[in-house]
Amino acid sequence: MTDRPTPPLVVVAGPTGVGKSDLALDLAAVLGDDARLGTAGAEVVNADSMQLYRGMDIGTAKLSPDERRGVPHHLLDVLDVTETASVAAYRDHARAVIERIRADGRLPVLVGGSGLYIQAVLDEIDFPGTDPAVRRRLEGELAVVGPAELHRRVAAADPVAAAAIDPANGRRLVRALEVMELTGRPFTASMPRPGVPRYGAVLLRLDRATEELDQRLGARVEVMMTAGWLDEVRRLDAAGLRRGMTARRALGYAQLLQVLDGELDVDTAVTETVTATRRFVRRQRSWFRRDHRMIDLDAADPQLVTRAAATVRAAASVPGAS
Repeated sequence: MTDRPTPPLVVVAGPTGVGKSDLALDLAAVLGDDARLGTAGAEVVNADSMQLYRGMDIGTAKLSPDERRGVPHHLLDVLDVTETASVAAYRDHARAVIERIRADGRLPVLVGGSGLYIQAVLDEIDFPGTDPAVRRRLEGELAVVGPAELHRRVAAADPVAAAAIDPANGRRLVRALEVMELTGRPFTASMPRPGVPRYGAVLLRLDRATEELDQRLGARVEVMMTAGWLDEVRRLDAAGLRRGMTARRALGYAQLLQVLDGELDVDTAVTETVTATRRFVRRQRSWFRRDHRMIDLDAADPQLVTRAAATVRAAASVPGAS
């Protein structure tokens, strides 16, 4: 009997709310038994940093078990909201899962909108060490002067890095300043540089027209609120959400914590969440557009699944495990 080739990795990336999860499941169904790809089944690997957290379900649009169509999903619900997400730890876990799936002759589909997490799986990235004293000092400065001042300092030293970091993301700004202080190099020196991707990966970049996506995002937030998002945040608050350096800053969760504190009314929190999500989408697009390896797909295309499957079949180099 002829040996089957080792399946490649399929990446489904793109901005929030564009339809990545549905496409990933569709591809799992269509490509899960394909002799050319060497597949005998398919499994999904999460690449959304906030879907790593247990209990953050409604606000992250995490698929429920019933919505996963029987397809195994990995790296969902692996952290408590009090824990800090680590790109390096995620990379190690994701690679181990992907290598096991491929060794079993099944197709891994890596799906999400966290660009750095995806690139950490595909490429070699330098993760500089930390210095607790430097970190504490910078966090103290953040508390006193706020993220805008830290963003100004990053921009003065490394404009490229500043353009890629959310000006409100104090933790990321602290990290950029820490790395520059410890290494004496720009923060961009430690950022990923796309090369030949691991696992013979085929990278799909899913998007749709901005006006259409904006409408989808507004409607999605309304649906989340109806589904009980505020109650979810209330439960997570009791579980320690505010102590979580990463989880507490998730889109919408920060705004709904302000509702619980009486600082915002629900309508204002919804409006601010939609606005913040649209800004985040612009940053996601900017990140993914820098990766020349990605193949563009229109999420509104009626033949999307057929085109995506054909793209994977045509592009897959199908090497052995690396």
